[in-house]
Amino acid sequence: MAAPEERDLTQEQTEKLLQFQDLTGIESMDQCRHTLEQHNWNIEAAVQDRLNEQEGVPSVFNPPPSRPLQVNTADHRIYSYVVSRPQPRGLLGWGYYLIMLPFRFTYYTILDIFRFALRFIRPDPRSRVTDPVGDIVSFMHSFEEKYGRAHPVFYQGTYSQALNDAKRELRFLLVYLHGDDHQDSDEFCRNTLCAPEVISLINTRMLFWACSTNKPEGYRVSQALRENTYPFLAMIMLKDRRMTVVGRLEGLIQPDDLINQLTFIMDANQTYLVSERLEREERNQTQVLRQQQDEAYLASLRADQEKERKKREERERKRRKEEEVQQQKLAEERRRRNLQEEKERKLECLPPEPSPDDPESVKIIFKLPNDSRVERRFHFSQSLTVIHDFLFSLKESPEKFQIEANFPRRVLPCVPSEEWPNPPTLQEAGLSHTEVLFVQDLTDE
Repeated sequence: MAAPEERDLTQEQTEKLLQFQDLTGIESMDQCRHTLEQHNWNIEAAVQDRLNEQEGVPSVFNPPPSRPLQVNTADHRIYSYVVSRPQPRGLLGWGYYLIMLPFRFTYYTILDIFRFALRFIRPDPRSRVTDPVGDIVSFMHSFEEKYGRAHPVFYQGTYSQALNDAKRELRFLLVYLHGDDHQDSDEFCRNTLCAPEVISLINTRMLFWACSTNKPEGYRVSQALRENTYPFLAMIMLKDRRMTVVGRLEGLIQPDDLINQLTFIMDANQTYLVSERLEREERNQTQVLRQQQDEAYLASLRADQEKERKKREERERKRRKEEEVQQQKLAEERRRRNLQEEKERKLECLPPEPSPDDPESVKIIFKLPNDSRVERRFHFSQSLTVIHDFLFSLKESPEKFQIEANFPRRVLPCVPSEEWPNPPTLQEAGLSHTEVLFVQDLTDE
């Protein structure tokens, strides 16, 4: 009988449910079913999501919107570099700044109040991530349409996937959050991010992931990294076995300054990657050694099992052979017993031997295959079958035989056949008062 949680499932869904439980080791069947239903019964997506959770990274496929990204941002040793906007210079600059200050303050205050009120009326659509890969691809296309195709190589996957790859490959991950409405975003992308020397550094030294905060995937990352202004860059790496933010760059930064800051962050944290790489190699060597030991053990076990199998087969062969010999012995004993019983029955059924004075008697001398002789009298009117039965009843006679006469040489039809359904009498067979007949052994034929 199926378990309660499996009652309304199809056979295919039940197989996926059991397979997912086997791959992930989750004991609760309800939790397995809930996870698969979240991923529309896509077992590959569900397993990947579970592995992300176990490794301390966020869910890749349809993650809960209220769940924060699990990247360590609380490390007090994070290198932070903030570029402030240049202060106004001269009387004209300060005058323009003071004149625009009330308007700027009023504009941003009203905008924040409007956004805050709108949040109660209609929830922010960015809080629900439905197609994270689509968000990345859409941002890449809009970036290339606006700034050209000369840019660092974008990671074409979700933020969680980028974290996984950076962790697996032991590489730095540079995250760029693009603020579409910020006044410095265009200049940063066009003059800094697309500068040839910046492109060369990023492409050769790190993975590069970018997205707009107007997209649900970018907004989700923004809520985790908590940037203060744009443009925003975060350097993430595997540190103390956790994906950790080790550097934050905020504000409009020039190409040379960006290269210097990124190089400084990487140089300051390179030892962690080297240490992790050595530990990983040691774990891999230990795993390889353990695997080799397991393979040697399995090979030895298989050899022992093969020996035991051959021993069992040999024992079984001998047993069958002994049984076969025993069966043959029993069959031979039954055959001999039946033959003896048949001889006794034939002997009992023989008619009495005529007297020598009987003129209708026939004296027959039989020469047996073992060169012995047997003599007996029969009556002319008796069938040749009587002669056969007499010889058959003898202990020294063979099991199968035929009787031959010498003059003329012929085989006497003593047993019914197609030619002689009823064997003839001695007189009909042309036997005289005294005959010598030969018994030929047919047992081996």
